[in-house]
Formats: sequence, C-alpha cells, structure tokens
Amino acid sequence: MTSYPQIHIALPVLNEFENLPALFNALKTQNEHRFHLWVCVNNYENLRNSESAFPVVENNEKSLQWLKQQDGIAITVIDKASKGNGWVDGKGGVGWARKTIMDAITVVAHDRDLIVSMDADTYYPKDYLAEIKAAFLAYPNALGLTVPYYHQLADDSTDRLILRYEIYMRHYLLQLIRIGNPYAFTAIGSAMAFPVWAYRKVGGLTPVVSGEDFYFIQKLRKSGVVLPWCNTLAYPSPRFSDRVIFGTGPALIKGKQEDWSSYPVYHPQAFDQVKETFSLFSDLYDGDVATPLDGFFLQRFKDKFWYYPLRKNYRNRDQFVKACINKVDGLRILQFLREKQPDFQLTDEAVLSETYACQWPDIFDFGRNEQEQKWDLGKSPVKELNALRNALFNEEKRLRMLQLLNCL
Repeated sequence: MTSYPQIHIALPVLNEFENLPALFNALKTQNEHRFHLWVCVNNYENLRNSESAFPVVENNEKSLQWLKQQDGIAITVIDKASKGNGWVDGKGGVGWARKTIMDAITVVAHDRDLIVSMDADTYYPKDYLAEIKAAFLAYPNALGLTVPYYHQLADDSTDRLILRYEIYMRHYLLQLIRIGNPYAFTAIGSAMAFPVWAYRKVGGLTPVVSGEDFYFIQKLRKSGVVLPWCNTLAYPSPRFSDRVIFGTGPALIKGKQEDWSSYPVYHPQAFDQVKETFSLFSDLYDGDVATPLDGFFLQRFKDKFWYYPLRKNYRNRDQFVKACINKVDGLRILQFLREKQPDFQLTDEAVLSETYACQWPDIFDFGRNEQEQKWDLGKSPVKELNALRNALFNEEKRLRMLQLLNCL
C-alpha cells in the first residue's frame, strides 16, 4: 500500500463560470499539492432549443473556454456541454456528471487513490485536501468520509433560510447519533470523499435524479465504515437552485415561500421508535415480534412479515440483523419520520425547545420578557438563529469526534 495516495477531485460544473476563479484560487493554495482536477461541464442538449435556458448554455461555454486557459493545476475536462455533446433526455444532471467523472477516474487511478467530491460554489480552506488524506491514512479500511460542513452566510435574505435548513439537518443528524443508528451521516455532494477501491466495491455511484450523494454514502455505509469527521470544514454557499428535486437549493426556494413542510424538525420520540425497532431485529430472527414501525412496514413493503425472506436466506443471526439494517435503511427511516411527524401536532420551535432548552437555555430564551414571543424560526433575528446553528454544530462536532474513536 502506498503511503501517498493520489487525490482526484471530481467537480461537476453547470452555470458556474462566476464561481470557478475563487475555487481555483482555493485549490492553488492547498497545503496538499498532489492532486488532479476532473471537471465535467454539463447541460442537456435540448437547452439549446430554449431561449430562456440559453444563458446557462452560454455560461457553460465560457467555462469550457476558461478552463482551457488555466495552468498550474493538472486538469482533465469532460465536455458534456458544447453543441452535440450535451446530455440526452433521461440521462443527465448532476448525478450523471458526478458518475461520469468518478467512472473516468477509476479507469486510471490506483485502488488506494482518493476521490474528493467538490462543488464550484463551495469554499475549501487550505488544509482541506491534506486533512482528508490524513484521515484515510489513519483509517485505511474506511470506505468513505463525510466531511463536516458549515454553510456560508451572505448578509442578505438568504441567511435566515440557510440557517433554518441547516438547523433541520443538524437536528436530524444529532437525533440519529443519539439513538446510535448506523445511518447517522450527512451526505453533501460538495463534502464527501472515498478511496477508489471503495467506489469499485459498491459498484459506483447511481445517477438518480436527486440525492445521488445520499444514496452513494448509504451504499458505502451498508458495506463498511464511513468516517464521520475530519479536522477541516467545507463551506457550501446558500444558493437558490431548482436543478434537483430536493437538497439545499430546493429547500431555500420553498423556504422563501414560507413552506418548510418537507423539512420539519422531527420529534425525538419518533427517533426513539426507530431505535426500539432496530433493537428488535435480533429477536425477529427467532420469531415474530411486534415493533413500533409495523404499520409503516406494512404500508411500504406491502407485507407484514417482510423479514421472512431474510430469515430464510440468512442462517446466521448477525447476517440476518445486518440484512434487516440494510433493508430498513436511511431512506426508510426518513420516510417513517415524515409520516410520523404530524402525529405530534407541535411546531418546529416547540420540538426544538423541548429537545434542547435544558441544554442551551440562553438560546431559547434570548432574555426577552414574557409578553413577547420567545423565539421564532421565521422571525427571530439571524444572530439568534446562528447561535442555535452554532450550538448544534458544536454538539455534533463533539459527538462525531467520539464516534471517530470507534472507527479504529
């Protein structure tokens, strides 16, 4: 095994011409210099027939020309944007761009080389690549790494929206960590890394319409260890975008319309039901046992005894439990939480207060008098929402570093 794996950066580019110079400056100042940048400039071919979409096509053409003029960084450009090279319907988007890049990397890379997934609108500090490499050298058997993130603020109307979204994300993760769930990870396409051998092992990235990063990290987690922390941060930007169905961009668009129904603050009791169900998988190997998620299982799997085939196929208890965990995965957990949430009939503010008020009383009081509303995700000052974001981030960091010790 080489002690110095090559780093391959996978960068999808769509309408990013204005962001590329800042990204290149960040890459040129990295402490780790041994990397190769792979860029897929991409758009659908039929955008050329749409007058409203032509600015995106023009932006991509400018990116292609700009990339040709760059030096000082080893670059491979994959052109899925110029005339005749664009995606065909049903086969395109950021998922296909990431897959196209990563598949190309695996053709030339060694098993122990690293793939680092980036986005053009994200800021990466100078220690970013070096810390990722150090993490995999310290944990050579890890299949992946979810790099910690911290959204940038822009001192404008997007700050409240991105803080609201990040509070949702961090609460969700903290509750999964609390119950010891194996799917306790945050998958962000701009902040994940993995060795080439792991990419090959799980059969590569599946180019779904949205959430390709989530599904890929989930595939890695089902096959082994995904590192939860390293000593650096990715700083994604808050940007409105409808290029995918769900994620940061669509969340901000819906949030601007004051619609957070897709991103509620899930009640801890629902997570407790997930925990209890997972704890009963071992008992299901011996016989039929009622679980808190039985109604959900019947609806989703159309079979009350969904575990019978697993019991038949896996004669070993440990293998059976693992098969249950693989079936009731991160997607199923999220679906259950969404379906369960209306049962609690509580506002997001109430759930957060019930969950964290004792832990951080100053954040949920803010020193206001009793005649005023205590706090509101939609109305409280951005400074106060940021204080909650930071408290959640620091708690996540503490727990993640403890989790990392268990990965040895």
